[in-house]
Amino acid sequence: MAVLPFRAAKTDAKAPRPGAILQGYSIEVMPRTAAKVADFRALLPPGTRVYIAHLEGTPFDEMLGCAKRLSGEGFAVMPHVPARIIADRATLDNWLNRYASEAGVTQALVLAGGPKTPAGEFDSSMQLLETGLFDRHGFTRLHVAGHPEGNRDIDADGSTRLVDEAARWKQDFATRTGAQMAMATQFAFAADPVLDWADRLADAGIDLPIHVGVAGPAKLQTLIKFAIACGVGPSLSVLQKRARDLTKLLLPFTPDDVLSDLATDLAAGRGRNVAGIHIFPLGGIEASATYARALNEKASAQGGVA
Repeated sequence: MAVLPFRAAKTDAKAPRPGAILQGYSIEVMPRTAAKVADFRALLPPGTRVYIAHLEGTPFDEMLGCAKRLSGEGFAVMPHVPARIIADRATLDNWLNRYASEAGVTQALVLAGGPKTPAGEFDSSMQLLETGLFDRHGFTRLHVAGHPEGNRDIDADGSTRLVDEAARWKQDFATRTGAQMAMATQFAFAADPVLDWADRLADAGIDLPIHVGVAGPAKLQTLIKFAIACGVGPSLSVLQKRARDLTKLLLPFTPDDVLSDLATDLAAGRGRNVAGIHIFPLGGIEASATYARALNEKASAQGGVA
């Protein structure tokens, strides 16, 4: 399993700065957002993994065009493949074939997707994976969704029973098939729920690498709106507490605190499957890329530690 370069050998070592944890981060865009960026090479480090979000209603040709463009600019392209917007096996086969043959894509984030009602025969990422089509079309890396704070769309009773069962199935699939897999999580605003979840999975023998989602710089009101819509759980209280402080209400929110806490706790041995950070650019990709670059440059200049 790949690990981030900020783990300390001893728990009394100096804690890494937030920038160190962002080395090798991934980020995501939507095709319509990408179209507004003149050149991603001016924003992102070479080879950055860029997820392309496939929302319901986005034409596949727009997804493919975005994948071609990003691949041509030298990035590792990872399109979302959401089960519930795919009509049938033939559609999935066509999408994967065109991603691979026309854009050189070999990675995908396989997930259920947002719609409550499936468009066709697929309802879950597990059904997509079991088709064998990803392997047939040469996809060598498959990421799946992880839910540190649960998911009410899956476990309506507020438990984590079904999401835990899904995590076990994904682990077993990776073991059974030899697929290179990892979990990408929903964005969180506090480190503890994520690290507790990661260690609970590890204790259960689920050792898929975990890429922790964080929200990039954005207005507080924007983040609260997205957090509620996406079902972010206990860590939402971090935003709600900040919103009650009128002196901070109008200031842009940055993920400094959660990154710092993650770096410190990971160095101390928590979250032993955590292998990377994924940025959700909810305040715009340019703001997130600029923020990550500044932190990385600061960490490099100061040796990566406080």
